[in-house]
Amino acid sequence: MTTFSPAPGTSPVQGLHHVTVMASDPQRNLDFYTQVLGQRLVKVTVNFDDPGTYHFYYGDQTGQPGTVMTHFPWPGAKRGERGNGEVVATAYSAPADSLGYWQGRLAAHALTVTGGTRFGQPVLTFEDPDGTWVELVFEEGQAVQPWPASPVDAAHELRGFHSVTAWVRDTDAVRQLLVGQLGFTEVGSEPDVEGTRTRFRGSGDGVGLFVDAVERPGQPRGHFGAGSIHHVALRTRDDAEQEAYMTSLTGAGYRPTPVQDRQYFHSIYFREPNGVLFEIATDAPGFPNDEPVAELGRHLKLPAWFEGQRAQIEAHVPRIVSREYGVTIGQRDLGAAAPEATPEDGGTGVQVFTAGRPLDDARVAMVLLHGRGGTARDILSLERDFNLSAFTYLAPQAEGNTWYPLSFLAPVEQNQPHLDRALGTVEAVMGELAARGIPAERVVLGGFSQGACLALEYASRTERKPGAVVAFSGGLITLDQGSTFPGTPVFMGVDPRDGHIPLARFEETAAHLRARGASVDARVIPGLGHTINADELNAARALMQGIAGALS
Repeated sequence: MTTFSPAPGTSPVQGLHHVTVMASDPQRNLDFYTQVLGQRLVKVTVNFDDPGTYHFYYGDQTGQPGTVMTHFPWPGAKRGERGNGEVVATAYSAPADSLGYWQGRLAAHALTVTGGTRFGQPVLTFEDPDGTWVELVFEEGQAVQPWPASPVDAAHELRGFHSVTAWVRDTDAVRQLLVGQLGFTEVGSEPDVEGTRTRFRGSGDGVGLFVDAVERPGQPRGHFGAGSIHHVALRTRDDAEQEAYMTSLTGAGYRPTPVQDRQYFHSIYFREPNGVLFEIATDAPGFPNDEPVAELGRHLKLPAWFEGQRAQIEAHVPRIVSREYGVTIGQRDLGAAAPEATPEDGGTGVQVFTAGRPLDDARVAMVLLHGRGGTARDILSLERDFNLSAFTYLAPQAEGNTWYPLSFLAPVEQNQPHLDRALGTVEAVMGELAARGIPAERVVLGGFSQGACLALEYASRTERKPGAVVAFSGGLITLDQGSTFPGTPVFMGVDPRDGHIPLARFEETAAHLRARGASVDARVIPGLGHTINADELNAARALMQGIAGALS
């Protein structure tokens, strides 16, 4: 039987401090953990070993130990493969009576969820956008500091971690570390689909108490990549105790690293014999150490030794939009998704790029029309901002990067035959979607600038109305169409001083559409410029969610 003999200056480890994962697309990662799981983005910084890579921290209101999930997003990284020698899943604690709520919420976000029971408690398992297993354990657990701006109903908010699961060749090696060296208590074992699951409990009375090891002798090791959990950090109270642990672990042959200053905690790292990488991290100084609680997550924070490189770092890290706070961080454009397919274009000769859910696997679609001088690839990058995995996204490319040669306010005949060809392109894409089983009422038609004008004009003329229309800085080309809108939702946004879209025409368009039965949300946004802001993206996403939700 393994017993704990505390080393001088140490006390039993309380439990989990944080979990660190490798991701790929930073915007997808950000949106999933904040908008789906409702975690607060408590810190945006960089990988101190690679300052061109973000380090995101998500947690409760202040990022207390035991609530913090962290990610290094490496754009374009190849997905990892789960296997022995690594932690493969992180479980959050959820209120015991919230099972139905979370089943519905996850289904609404088109996530595939499996259910089960573990040590007598209900568990839901699903994947984040990079394939990392995320689990919810429903229990009478401890509360944490709630995040008032969370999109999750307050009664159902997640309460920090419950446990992590490691796949190992030999559970006894984990036992020797957790029980013998760190003071965990062995709770018990039960069968698991992969082998035998053994649970160990930290000494704390809060959240993040458990480490599970599933023994899988003879199974292959994992291969690190996007979606892989890099390491699991355990809590220690202060620097003195951490130093004492470093001494005792060195004596036991674990070869911990020297102390690393991670700005918000101090860390040592070591592997147990199966290969699982652990960290011991201090509770202090914490995430409010360099910015007020109200400002957490709103800014790119750099340690003092990187401040002299701030301009270069900000130019290099990808541009991300925090929907929690309505702020943009970073400057580098990652570019649009590569084309997956070229649907039949009905003879228009225009290439159509796609992203998101494969076309043959989707039930809802968004068609995006780029502006003058833009490209299909440019506007297709909005797919990352919307981050709605139920949708397939299609963006046709206009010949010469323009749909028609003159202003949308020019006499119609001066833009012919280009305008008719452009409308025919949209019709061809809509027809292709219908042929693939996605009728017009399940399509959101959107565009920016010239593309927004084209989207509004097509919707105004066609008898097969899209399910919704999104016009970022646009207006109707003609005001003499007579077909009715059966309550079709339309979102429109414009700067009152937009030099391309006169405010009077914008307001005429909104009034004309309302008179024909459309449900129009027309927003005049001072300071918007000729661009798209976070509020507009949120409004568009809400329309999209309405279309997707109507199918559930």
